[in-house]
Amino acid sequence: MPPSTCLRSFSQLSLDSTARASMASRIRLHPQMAYFSTSAARYANPVSKKKGMAQAAKKGTRTLNVKKGRSSTQDTGKRPAQGERKAARKRIVLTNDNALEVASLKDITKADALSEANQGRVLGIPEATVDALRAVEAFKTTQGWSLFRRPATLIRKETIELAKVMKAAEDQRKTLRRILSGERLSGKSTLLLQGLSMAFVREWVVINLPEAQDIINAHTEYAPLLDSQPMQYTQETYTASLLSQILKANNTAENPMLEKIKVTTNPVLPLTLPTDATLKQLIELGIVNPEASWPVFVALWQELTQPGRPPIMLAVDGTAHMMKESDYLNAEVKPIHSFDLTIIRHFVDHLSGTKSLPNGGVILAATSQSNAPSTPALDFSVQVAEARQADPSKTPRWNPYKNIDPRVMEALKDLHSPTAKEEVKPLDVIKVGGLSKDEARSIMEYYAESGMLRAKIDDGFVTEKWSLAGMGNIGELERASVRLRI
Repeated sequence: MPPSTCLRSFSQLSLDSTARASMASRIRLHPQMAYFSTSAARYANPVSKKKGMAQAAKKGTRTLNVKKGRSSTQDTGKRPAQGERKAARKRIVLTNDNALEVASLKDITKADALSEANQGRVLGIPEATVDALRAVEAFKTTQGWSLFRRPATLIRKETIELAKVMKAAEDQRKTLRRILSGERLSGKSTLLLQGLSMAFVREWVVINLPEAQDIINAHTEYAPLLDSQPMQYTQETYTASLLSQILKANNTAENPMLEKIKVTTNPVLPLTLPTDATLKQLIELGIVNPEASWPVFVALWQELTQPGRPPIMLAVDGTAHMMKESDYLNAEVKPIHSFDLTIIRHFVDHLSGTKSLPNGGVILAATSQSNAPSTPALDFSVQVAEARQADPSKTPRWNPYKNIDPRVMEALKDLHSPTAKEEVKPLDVIKVGGLSKDEARSIMEYYAESGMLRAKIDDGFVTEKWSLAGMGNIGELERASVRLRI
């Protein structure tokens, strides 16, 4: 059967040639593919970490031993306690033992606190007033109090203008409102502090909101105020802290004012008040029980506005933060306007003129250029008031393309659309500008007497530093003469 055998041989040869061709094509397409692996043998006998390091050491190589999940440098120090970092950040230093004591420095007194003869002089702040200012957090960390022996301040022309306003409010029992504006580092917060100092020396009741941003940034708990239309919101912890500041600042050992005044009305409080209680006992009731802090504050304000009470200084710094929506949310998860927070509503009602002070007083609001949100309504109102003081015929017009807050415009209508023709306007702006050369010379002589400025204070030196400071900007002047070492 030779034919069949030959046919089978030829078919087998054709199959072998086809297999070899497919194998060759596979090798050409995948030349990197291996038909064996050493992974199994390597993982079957793994090299330990210590053995690998020993082998590397024998070979003379270096290895980096870094533990996963940890840094190469571990902090072994003690972690700061809760609130310790914030306390260090807000720490105020008011004395420098290395500075010289100025022998010619005189303190502000009750008799001459509002005198115009003080213009251009540097006056010291009495120790009792310093404690009161510290209690209401009037000192700022950005101010140079730590450079000198004791707190002192320059009485500039804007200070005299504010003193005139306070004198008119005290003599005529009027409610006068002022907004402090100006460039960055021009001394607006310091002027606010000077106003508080004069009020303490004159034995006024002082209530200060140190920073409006702390009220609206949603860092304290809040709750709706029952039976309020429109809905308002209380901040119990912040109000209790404010009551504590009021008690510490206005009830000192030299002038225990709140201990002398007794409660004469029948306040509606959720807690029982002792018979013949004083204002000190009333405030302590709100401090110990924060849930009753807002009713206590309302009762305190009602007592302070009774006939025969002293004038009131109501002040705030960082006004722009309260002229917009806050960071709090209502039940519909919508932003709550700052005017709907009870503390800010109370201040704005007096700033706008809706409510007045029967015994006279001053409502003082300081703006900020270093930390201020965009508030077109406030900016426009201040610009109109400043332009009206310079040239009434050149008042700016409102830009219709800017977003306006009608509630803010309504609150500041006396500022951008005044109707009063009195010499002392109920609501106006005090623009804090640069120092005059005489004022600059006075403060630089104080720097030299304190030992912080080692230079001859003559006209040429004063003119040089005054020019470098941008025509007398007090913050830049301090940088150029005291903080800057050449």
